[in-house]
Amino acid sequence: MMKNKSMLLGLVGLVAGSAIATGAVTHTMKMKDGMMQATPTNTTNSSHKGHHTAGTDSHGGHHMGHGSKHESGHEAMPETGAAQAKLTIQGTITPNKPVPLAIDIQDKSGKAIAKFDTFQEKLMHLIVVSDDFQFFNHIHPTYKQNGRFEVNASFPQPGNYSLFSDYKPSGEKEQVSVLKAQVAGKITSPDPIVDLNSAKTFGDTKVNFTFSAPKIKAGEDVTLQFNLQNAADNQPIKDLQPYLGEKGHLVILRQSPNLTAADYIHAHAMKNTPLEQVSFHTQFPQPGKYKVWGQFNRGGKVVTADFWVEVI
Repeated sequence: MMKNKSMLLGLVGLVAGSAIATGAVTHTMKMKDGMMQATPTNTTNSSHKGHHTAGTDSHGGHHMGHGSKHESGHEAMPETGAAQAKLTIQGTITPNKPVPLAIDIQDKSGKAIAKFDTFQEKLMHLIVVSDDFQFFNHIHPTYKQNGRFEVNASFPQPGNYSLFSDYKPSGEKEQVSVLKAQVAGKITSPDPIVDLNSAKTFGDTKVNFTFSAPKIKAGEDVTLQFNLQNAADNQPIKDLQPYLGEKGHLVILRQSPNLTAADYIHAHAMKNTPLEQVSFHTQFPQPGKYKVWGQFNRGGKVVTADFWVEVI
């Protein structure tokens, strides 16, 4: 159906990742009902230490599982998952033009998973990140029944993108499937630019980013703290409101040439902190450079504050 290779490059390349385990996937492209689909034909899964959301800790925040129990007594998420995701996109991807996405959640046999539990006020959280870490988007697909979620998404520039689909099959813990998209064209900045500055301004919000230890060490508990001020007068903000039912949300990704579910951390805000302060309790699984995106609701407007951290 495609007349040349450029049309193929403008379409999504699928990696159908199982929750907490990703694999090498070969796939074939075919047209069905006017949409281009990538169908996996062979998948080999490999187990990773889980970096996915575990239970609520004693501070009221969520931290990620690492194959053992934490002091809070909540077990880490198991290292194997029973779900996978398939991404379908209608038409071609054009920079900055919304394109319809469909995500089908299936069990390992390919049967649709029909029931999902709400968490953080949504049935699915979809994190879209460019591989150079310059673009970040947190969106919420609409459930259309029979395992299918749909949403319109925009991709700002040519390059490769990773889509972290975070969902909770009914009665199970959160699971993450990673899908891949590619936008054809010249890539201007393929590698992330690491900026370790800990104070930045985002619109009318100044954010000072600190953590509970002089150095962040792999495998050790750490608290990440965002102190929010009015940019105009450096005074603590007073208009912070809940975002998706919590004081804030945090997505963390490890810098990697091929992002997988093992590089993803989704943490949630601790309770009982000062109004202008949003803190997150988590762990970093291994040394390296990570980028964090904290999200907060100021008077109905979501502020996304991004910082880099180095883990030793």
